[in-house]
Order: sequence, then structure tokens, then C-alpha cells
Amino acid sequence: MFKRVVTAAVAAVLIAGLGGCGRGDDVRDEGTGHSAGVGHGSGTGVEESRPAPATTTDASVFGLRDEVRHLAAKTTRATRPHMTRKCTTATRRVKHTTRSGSGTKRRTRTWYSTEPSRSCKQVRSGTETYTRVVRPERWCVSLDDLGGDARRDDVWYQVRRATYDAAVGTHRSARMKFTPTGSGC
Repeated sequence: MFKRVVTAAVAAVLIAGLGGCGRGDDVRDEGTGHSAGVGHGSGTGVEESRPAPATTTDASVFGLRDEVRHLAAKTTRATRPHMTRKCTTATRRVKHTTRSGSGTKRRTRTWYSTEPSRSCKQVRSGTETYTRVVRPERWCVSLDDLGGDARRDDVWYQVRRATYDAAVGTHRSARMKFTPTGSGC
């Protein structure tokens, strides 16, 4: 039983790792609305994201808005053991004792009774299908002239949905300042 659980866990980790290496078909280029094919030689001219620079004491970044991307969540159907609660009832014999008196007049009275007992445990009962998230939904914004440095262009950041919506509402090359939730996209 333990070997099956370990094998299933290893398989889940491998599937999740390989699922992140998808083709990138769900990445949309803002300008054309076509699939961007990020980093897979599709010839669309979209540059693969670069790692973010080392952050300073201030967590916010600023620069000129370049492009925005929305990466939809990737999910897959998976199976896992279905666990149910199984209870058994039984009876047990319980000994009761009372003492009275003291010294040589001490008396002990003993009697027995039968009481019900119940024990429950989780047991496997087949399998169940569920939706597993391979990659969570992400919103990304690319900045040019990062921190005022004209040499630092096309730096991608993961942002909150509100920041993404604000970036979509502005024109390209608008100055933006925000606090990213992650680097790269």
C-alpha cells in the first residue's frame, strides 16, 4: 500500500513538471491577438522572458509599459484513491468495583457490564476523478527602460489582476509603477 502511494506521488510530481513544459499555445500577443509561441522558435518575434533584476529595498518597479500577457490556467483530469469512513461496532465487558468500610470491615463489590464500542477508520474504496491545476492563472506585464535605465528592456513581471487590467487600459510606452508578485512570465 505504501509503495503505491509513493509511486503515485512521484508520478504526480513528474506530470506536473512536464506539464509546465507545454507548447505555449495559450499565450496571446497583445498587438496581433495571435498565439505567441514563447521560446519555441515559432518565428513570431516575441522574445523569451528574461529573469528580473535583483530587487532593491523598495519592492516596486517602474518603467515604460511594453506588452501584457494573460496565461490561462492549465488543468488536467487526474485520479486519486477514494477514501471512505468505515465503522465497526462491538461490545466489550467492563469491570466495575466499589469499596466500602475500613480496616477489617472493608468490603469490595465487583460487577461486570457490557457496553457498546465503536471504532472508525478511513479505507480505500476505488478511485475518484478530480481536476488538478498544472499551472495557475497568471497576468504579466513587460517593462522597457526598467528603473530609468534605457538599456534594460523587455523585463517581464507577474502582477495582480488589477495591475494587469490597469496596464491593458493604458497605451504602450506609458510610465507604470507597480509591485510585482513574481518575476518572469
